[in-house]
Amino acid sequence: MIVLLGVVVVILGFVTRRNPVLVVGVAGIVTGLLGKMNPMEVLAAFGRSFADSRSVTVYAIVLPVIGLLERYGLREQARNLIGRLGKLSAGRFLTVYLLVRQVTAAFGLNSIGGPAQTVRPLVAPMAEAAAERSTGAKLPDRLREKVRSYSASADTVGVFFGEDCFIAIGSILLITGFVNSTYHQEIEPTQLALWAIPLAVCAFVIHGARLLLMDRQLEREMALAAAEHDLPLPEGADK
Repeated sequence: MIVLLGVVVVILGFVTRRNPVLVVGVAGIVTGLLGKMNPMEVLAAFGRSFADSRSVTVYAIVLPVIGLLERYGLREQARNLIGRLGKLSAGRFLTVYLLVRQVTAAFGLNSIGGPAQTVRPLVAPMAEAAAERSTGAKLPDRLREKVRSYSASADTVGVFFGEDCFIAIGSILLITGFVNSTYHQEIEPTQLALWAIPLAVCAFVIHGARLLLMDRQLEREMALAAAEHDLPLPEGADK
């Protein structure tokens, strides 16, 4: 049981707000040493784990590429693109993205989007540009963060409820395997995937409505901000 002291190291590290990678690494070393492994065996265990889960480290390649693209104007080009679509508000744009994210996730294409890949460099800047065009004024920082949070929520809700419609996703296989082995049932992944479709539709309707209502909230809050600072109302805000 003494090897469980590695868990204590993790708890103490997170409570004291230390670097998560450092905390997990130290906890792994402590657990290995308490388990009577010599330093070379601990190092070999780290190496095997790294080799067996190389996909976890893909971010080390993806993030520099996205940073390079942003440096050369990816966000600006995304804002320019959305500026050419006259009637597409931020809420409508995010609703379309929510639908696309759900449909692609339902076919198992989870990795084509995400907070790092699409939301930060593309979706959020495009939503901000659409909001500024529809309100006719530059967004304050508070409303800008609100648009960004809605952009992230569209991605998260879309993939969360869309992926369960795909029969080969890990969550579906885990549920069927656990239920079949524990309760001696004969549930097929297809059955769960079919039942996930109504949930995905409800999620799209509910969150899509919230995204569309965001446009009115932005106009109302922009009007209040303009009144507080004795600024002219943005175009359309008086409606």
